[in-house]
Amino acid sequence: MKKLSQKAIKLLQDLISIKSFSSEEDKTAERIGQWFSYHNIPFKKQDHNVYAFNKFFNKNKPTLLLNSHHDTVNPNSAYTRDPFHPQIEDGKLYGLGSNDAGGALVSLIALFTHYFDHPNPKYNLIIAATAEEESSGDLGLNSLLPSLPKIDVAIVGEPTLMQLAIAEKGLIVFDGKVEGTASHAAHPNEDNPISKLPKVIRWLENFSFEKESETLGPVKLTVTQVIAGKQHNVVPASLNLVVDVRVNDCYSNKEIVTLLQQDSPLALFPRSLNLNSSSISLEHPLVKAGVELGRSTYGSPTLSDQAKLSCPSLKLGPGDSTRSHTADEFIFVKEIEEGIALYINLLKKII
Repeated sequence: MKKLSQKAIKLLQDLISIKSFSSEEDKTAERIGQWFSYHNIPFKKQDHNVYAFNKFFNKNKPTLLLNSHHDTVNPNSAYTRDPFHPQIEDGKLYGLGSNDAGGALVSLIALFTHYFDHPNPKYNLIIAATAEEESSGDLGLNSLLPSLPKIDVAIVGEPTLMQLAIAEKGLIVFDGKVEGTASHAAHPNEDNPISKLPKVIRWLENFSFEKESETLGPVKLTVTQVIAGKQHNVVPASLNLVVDVRVNDCYSNKEIVTLLQQDSPLALFPRSLNLNSSSISLEHPLVKAGVELGRSTYGSPTLSDQAKLSCPSLKLGPGDSTRSHTADEFIFVKEIEEGIALYINLLKKII
């Protein structure tokens, strides 16, 4: 297992050194393909998504998907290190995408490699290293799923400190519009849309969704942008705002839209209904196996490719979510080593 971990860490170093912003992941896809070729594992590519099936895949058995992404966000301006230089220092591997989600990705690839030729497994295994997660793009996991067999359950690799994220909030972004009457600023105007803004924001902030989730808590609604006016002497005819809604597992995205739109003092237009909340039962064998290994369960407030899946899914991986998208991003080498071992022991209980 030590040799497998060393290879996985080297793979992560290579991936860090290759720029792989969302929709620009061709070179990291190529490097991941080289891993599979080296280990004599047949693989396929669709766009920048790389995927493979276990050696003894049997369509009559349930299928477990192992998924993580190899795209990254752009490095922020606060970096003091070269984001593409994978340096190990004091047990930390620095580099863009090291924590989100490179550590989880290479650990899942190592897990799949370990069990690739496992004889007569109870679950089929599919590994999918996918693109465009950070941008929720059209050519990521969502576009790959129709090419895959039916997925019964999934492990989505994201930094969770190897604790079990058994639920994840969904997301709806609304574009809102407050109407008014345009006029010259020098004249009276009782229909200034900007003057209506405090009342509108109070309504949004005070809106209450009745159902609260045991794992994910309440639905969270936040006004994140306000755009109004172009000239100092012109009252605009309308103003626009953006509302970010994090949806718990008690509601579908469609239900959230209906509830908000029915009494809203402003026009609200959802950008997409595709990013739904997700969850897995505490009684699922995968979760029970994790609990037996001393892992705790929790609900995750952050979004991942779980939102693209219609099957039960568990978010689990090495690294810490609070390090994601930060300057001088890093992951502890020990976290990867322990993550691979825990993944392997987790599957040993069910496969």
